[in-house]
Amino acid sequence: MTASRVLVLNSGSSSVKYQLLDMSDSSRLAAGLVERIGEQTSRLKHTCLTTGDTREHTGPIADHEAALKAVAEELGRDGLGLDSPELAAIGHRVVHGGMFFTEPTVVDDEVIAEIERLIPVAPLHNPANLTGIRTARALRPDLPQVAVFDTAFHTTMPESAARYAIDPKIADRHRIRRYGFHGTSHAYVSRETARLLGRAPQDVNVIVLHLGNGASASAVRGGRCVDTSMGLTPLEGLVMGTRSGDLDPAVIFHLARVGGMSMDEIDTLLNKRSGLFGLCGDNDMREIRRRIDESDEEAALAFDIYIHRLKKYIGAYYAVLGTVDAVVFTAGVGENAAPVREAAAAGLEGLGLAVDPELNAVRADVARLISPKDARVAVAVVPTDEELEIATQTYALVGKNN
Repeated sequence: MTASRVLVLNSGSSSVKYQLLDMSDSSRLAAGLVERIGEQTSRLKHTCLTTGDTREHTGPIADHEAALKAVAEELGRDGLGLDSPELAAIGHRVVHGGMFFTEPTVVDDEVIAEIERLIPVAPLHNPANLTGIRTARALRPDLPQVAVFDTAFHTTMPESAARYAIDPKIADRHRIRRYGFHGTSHAYVSRETARLLGRAPQDVNVIVLHLGNGASASAVRGGRCVDTSMGLTPLEGLVMGTRSGDLDPAVIFHLARVGGMSMDEIDTLLNKRSGLFGLCGDNDMREIRRRIDESDEEAALAFDIYIHRLKKYIGAYYAVLGTVDAVVFTAGVGENAAPVREAAAAGLEGLGLAVDPELNAVRADVARLISPKDARVAVAVVPTDEELEIATQTYALVGKNN
């Protein structure tokens, strides 16, 4: 029997998202979420996708080890347990791989040590990712564990795009450079966009707009990232749900010196109380659009600032690429908010961009074009699938050994 299943784990500080996929046909067998780990009101929601059965449990789950054991138990009830000989590997999302990890990597002690060394540049994410890896290794020490890094897709950026204009010695000493994030999404969506156009990835230039609560843009030339909007951390770039995106660095000095704010307070302000939420008190685009329809000026200004920044990046990456075959929207806002797509393309007809109102208004969960047939640059909506991308990269690395 050939082992063809991959369990994908995305471990957060108090949650574990998971999917079990069969890579013989890329089908999903099970999916679920454990949240509020460490609390009395922990919750596990599990769905067996082969039968459609969903089970929910609420009660204390002490830690990630207990969470993964509970996941294993639920999978076992469906005949999909971690002890199955059909399980080829476990793929782990790891947010920050620095410059050391440029591709998916089988986890060993050295890999864990390097991910630990990167914690200072990803203090919110890498510790949780490591907890998931260690727990899964303890449960199945004989099974390959593969780390798939959010930053890996962006390691192809040239130094001119990746470097900040500060003293290189200081930058290198403290690992300061532009890494980029959402890499599995940008990789998957740029490749699927080429497929939608009926062309090979190496033959197309694509601007990918990953617009969720976190948001990032990338310029992809021939399947390789040459620029992206997030930097050392996921704070740089586009206006996001709660993050400011691009900001004059002197604002931080001003808030500290004149505003009397501590570094922790400024960090919280820029990461959790800025962006759309900071501008209008909402970070849900659906609610913002509802408020705009009711003539709410605060929501309208927040939307305009969001779109202005988005247009700037589209124009900038058009210049970086020189020629553009497609601009593609993905993630929660990108896939579902037609007004965002319409506003982002408005006024860019001179760049060959246009959105067909009827096509843009269609709600669908499949990749599709929303530009007029005669448009010089295709505008597309491509649903992202980071779990499938992680599973694909994991299985490509270990599947041939099964």
